Amino acid sequence: MLADIHIALRFSHFLALMLLAGAAICSAWLASGDFRTVMSRRLMRLWLPAALINLISTLLILVVQGGLMGEGWKDVFSPGVWASVLDTRFGAVWLWQIVLAVVTIIVVVLRPYRLQPLLICLAGFQLIVLADTGHAAMRDGLAGLVHRLNHGVHLLSVAWWVGGLAPLLVCMRMANKPRWRDTAITAMMRYSRYGHLAVAGAIFTGMVNSLLILGWRWPLHSGYVQLLMVKMALVVLMVVIALINRYLLVPRFTRSTSGAQRVFVVMTQIEMVLALLVILCVSIFATREPF
Repeated sequence: MLADIHIALRFSHFLALMLLAGAAICSAWLASGDFRTVMSRRLMRLWLPAALINLISTLLILVVQGGLMGEGWKDVFSPGVWASVLDTRFGAVWLWQIVLAVVTIIVVVLRPYRLQPLLICLAGFQLIVLADTGHAAMRDGLAGLVHRLNHGVHLLSVAWWVGGLAPLLVCMRMANKPRWRDTAITAMMRYSRYGHLAVAGAIFTGMVNSLLILGWRWPLHSGYVQLLMVKMALVVLMVVIALINRYLLVPRFTRSTSGAQRVFVVMTQIEMVLALLVILCVSIFATREPF
């Protein structure tokens, strides 16, 4: 039971951070002028729940970790066990997560559409700190440093890709309004263009992560490896959808083809569902031994 709760909390934590980081990156760097402010105000509906989930899941992961490291439910509610967890390497890293999560929600409660660069930094730092937990923290020395840096870049790339899907749908809705049509389509074109970097970064660093953890020989009987292969298949489907959106549908927007826009929305929603399944897979096998 505790293990399942831990997985659910990790899923919530991953998703909240990726939404915060990805949406902030897209609205701050890809939108321009007055459209940036309008888009940011609309994303406020996403940022506040994501920041709350981020803070709550961060705190709950700490207390659930106490139960997993101790003797079950009774240690979940023990402040002494919490203190013991904070004395571990995981606890030292997680304390930073808690501090950053608190600061993040303060920023979001203020005016996030004016503090987007700070929001990007806070969410990005949390993703980088997150890279110092789990399998990436198994090694010490230079190899461990390389692994953690690679994992940090991986998380940032995935956040840019996955977290940018929600702003993409916002742009799509805004493109139906004559006043914002041109700027919204321009923002979508920028997301599609620069999104190539996020997708390539996520795939490359993900492959490096897998090789650093498993080596060149993957035990196919391992549940970890089987789930990893499911995740890879889901990512391939996401890439196919992203390519269809970019090269078949987006170029048709300038022709005022409503059919292409409707298909684009449906395809993006499917991509978001696949992204949720990928994050769920990561949340599960991040808690398992590779072999």
